[in-house]
Amino acid sequence: MLSPCLKEATQVCLHGCCPRPFLGLPEAQTPISKPRSTASACRRNFAATTASSFFPDARFTDHESLPSLKESFAHFTKAYPQYTDSTQVDHIRAQEYQHLSLSKHICLDYIGVGLFSNSQLQTQNANSSSHPPQHSEFPFFSICHKSVNLKSQLLHGGQGSELESAIKKRITDFLNFSESDYCMVFTANKSSAFKLVAESYPFQSSRKLLTVYDYKSEAVETMVQASGKRGARTLFAEFKWPRLRIHSAKLRKMVLRKRKKKKTRGLFVFPLQSRMTGASYSYQWMSMAQENGWHVLLDACALGPKDMDSFGLSLIHPDFLVCSFYKVFGENPTGFGCLFVKKSIVPILEASTCAGIVNLIPPKDLFRFPDDSSGTDTDLEQTSRLGAQEDELAAPSSSLGTRICENGSFGIECRGLDQVDSLGLTLVSSRARCLMNWLINALMKLQYPNTETKIPLVRIYGPKVKFDRGPALAFNVYDWKGEKVEPALVQKLADRNNITLSNGFLHQIWFSDKYAEEREQVIETRKDEGKETRGGKNRAPQGITVVTAALGFLANFEDTYRLWTFVARFLDADFVEKERWRYTALNQKTIEV
Repeated sequence: MLSPCLKEATQVCLHGCCPRPFLGLPEAQTPISKPRSTASACRRNFAATTASSFFPDARFTDHESLPSLKESFAHFTKAYPQYTDSTQVDHIRAQEYQHLSLSKHICLDYIGVGLFSNSQLQTQNANSSSHPPQHSEFPFFSICHKSVNLKSQLLHGGQGSELESAIKKRITDFLNFSESDYCMVFTANKSSAFKLVAESYPFQSSRKLLTVYDYKSEAVETMVQASGKRGARTLFAEFKWPRLRIHSAKLRKMVLRKRKKKKTRGLFVFPLQSRMTGASYSYQWMSMAQENGWHVLLDACALGPKDMDSFGLSLIHPDFLVCSFYKVFGENPTGFGCLFVKKSIVPILEASTCAGIVNLIPPKDLFRFPDDSSGTDTDLEQTSRLGAQEDELAAPSSSLGTRICENGSFGIECRGLDQVDSLGLTLVSSRARCLMNWLINALMKLQYPNTETKIPLVRIYGPKVKFDRGPALAFNVYDWKGEKVEPALVQKLADRNNITLSNGFLHQIWFSDKYAEEREQVIETRKDEGKETRGGKNRAPQGITVVTAALGFLANFEDTYRLWTFVARFLDADFVEKERWRYTALNQKTIEV
C-alpha cells in the first residue's frame, strides 16, 4: 500500500499570499531561439542564485541549530519567487487529496507514481451500482494474465473490451501517439514489457543489446537474461566518476557503425532520465543510434507526469516505448504497463509465446472469464497486489480509474493527468526544480564540527544543484569518522520518523586513474547477488548502495524540509551509534524500528 503523505503546513504560508523580494532568478524555460551562451548563462545563474540565497555562508553542525520551517520557507521563496506561482498545486492537494492529511507520513520513495484523488474515490463509490467498500478491498479494475504471441497480438489482437479501448485511447492521446503509426498492448508491469521485447526481437540477426542505466534495474536485468539466451551480446554504457555523466567517448564508439554493410545492429535501450540520480540525458543519443542502424526502445517510466506528453515524439520516433501505470490508486494498487510498438517493425519480430500481456478487467467482470480465455490458471489469475519493486516505482502520475455510467458503459477518469494538464509543463517542472535543488543545497550545508577534516554529512551522487536535473536524488550519510551509514538503516530510521525513502544500487561507474584510490573506498561488491556468466564463474556486481528520494508533483516545501531535518539528526554521534548498535544487534531482516 502506498504510504500516506504529509499534511499541509499550517504554521507558515505556503500559498504565496505574502509578497517576497524578487532576486532575478531566470525563467524556467529558455526559448530555443536564444543563443546557446544565453541558455548556459541562465543555468549558471540558477546554480549561483541557489547557493547564495539560502544562508550562503552557513554550515550547520548541529541538528538543533537548524532554522525553523517558517524561516527556511522565507529564504526559499526569496531564492525561488516563481514557486508561489504553483499555489494551485497546494489547492489541489488540499481539496482533492484530503486523505494525505490523515497521517504525518511523507512519501519520498517514488518518482511519478500517481496518488488516487479522494474526490475521484468518492465519485467511483457513488456511481458504482455494486457500491465497492470504502478504502478499497474491492479493486476499481483488475488484470487478467494471458500467455499469447506478442507478434500475433499486435497484428490481430483488436481493440479489446470497451474498458481497454477507452483506456488505450486516453493514454495514446496523452502521449501524442498516432494510432496509425503505433500499436499497444497492456503488460503486467515494466519488467514484463522489457521481457516481451527481449523474447520477440530478432537477436539472431541483430545481435547487440546496448543499455544506458546508471543503476541496477530489475527490468533491464530481465531483458539481459532473456536476450542472452537468444544469442544477444550485451553492451553497457558507463558513467564517469564523480559526476556520473555518460562516458560519451565510450558510448559513441559502441553506437557508431563501423561497417556500412550491416543495416541493423541491434536494440538500443535508453531512458531520458535516471530514476535514482535525477540525471537527464540528451535526445541526440537516440538520433545517433537510429542513424547508425539501431532500433530504439525508449524507457519513459522515470519521466514526470507532464513530461510524458511533451518529450519530442514528433522528432524521435522510437521503435518501442514502455511506460508504467503502477499504483494507479494509492489505496488500491491495481496497475499495469504499456508497451508501444511501431507498426513498421512488427513484421520483423519473431513469434514467441510468453507471459506478460494482460487484459484489464472491469469490476463487474472480476469473476468472469474474458471472451478469449480458455479458463485455465494461465489465462486468469486471482487479483493480487503487485509487488512494490524498483521498476514499478517509476510511473507516470495517472490516478486513472473507471467510472460506471447509468447505461452500464465505462467512462475513464484520470484526475492526475487532468490536473497536470491544467497546471502545464512549465509550472509542474519549475515547482519540482525549486524543491529538489533547495533540498540538495540544504543537505550539502550539513557538516561535522571538526574544521580540520571538514567531513560532510551527506554525499550526493550524480548532478547536484542543476537547472535541468530530475526530481530524484541518490545520496549516502556518513558518520563523524567518515564511515558510511548503511542505507538500509537510514531507510528504516526514516520510516520510524514518518518518512518513506527507498534505496538502490548505482553501477557501471568508470573511474579514471586520477580517482583510482577513491574507487577502492567507495565501490562495493554484492557477493550475494553474483550471477553465473558464460565461463561458469559468478560475477558479483560492483557499485554503490545508496539511499534514494524522489518528489511527486504534489510534494510541497514541508516535505523537503522534514527530510532535511531528519538527515541532520545524524550529526549527533550518539544518535548514530545507538541506532547502529540496535540495528546490528537485532536480526536485520525482521527488525522493527
